[in-house]
Amino acid sequence: MTKKTATVRARMEPGLKKETERILDQLGLNTTEAIRIFFKQVKLQRGLPFEMKIPNETTHQAIVEAKSGQKLKEFETTEELFEDLDI
Repeated sequence: MTKKTATVRARMEPGLKKETERILDQLGLNTTEAIRIFFKQVKLQRGLPFEMKIPNETTHQAIVEAKSGQKLKEFETTEELFEDLDI
């Protein structure tokens, strides 16, 4: 048995729609999926729920480096870590 669905319609500026769809595409989502996620999170959080965005270039590069193991340091003690961080 197929679940019933409701239609949601929204009016917005064409430029906003186009740019948003471009971002959603980069996230692997279509508009319907994004709206469904948003509605479920509003219900779960009982308010505006989350921030979902593409990281800026600096953050993206840090993520890539961390995942690949680049520029990672190991420390024997917390003191060595704090010294490296100048804390």
